[in-house]
Amino acid sequence: MAPNARPPLARRERQIMDLIYRRGRATAAEVHAGLADPPGYSAIRALLRVLEIKGHLRHVVDGPRYVYLPTVPRERARESALRQLVNTFFDGSSAAAAAALLDLSDARIDQAELKRLAALVAQAKKEGR
Repeated sequence: MAPNARPPLARRERQIMDLIYRRGRATAAEVHAGLADPPGYSAIRALLRVLEIKGHLRHVVDGPRYVYLPTVPRERARESALRQLVNTFFDGSSAAAAAALLDLSDARIDQAELKRLAALVAQAKKEGR
């Protein structure tokens, strides 16, 4: 694992992190209420502690409650997760990952998205990546 890398997340941990990223911050009760088919409240609190230990969350005390906040911005977490996915399933090839995403797309890609992708490819060529 790279320096500063956090341990990978289990499915339920990812669900909790997604909820907290969407909300910006959340208590254990809010996490419990926000999950589809949640485990018990005690299990939610235990999962939040695990996410703190793994370095994904921190908490602040607000009266009798702990309020949980992400430790890194969502964009940085997204990049880290995507990098792990590309390395694991595409042998580190961004091109192979991008091609797979385009192949999986059920919807047509609109002209604005195609222009953005073309600009990213052109920039990568220019930078020699």
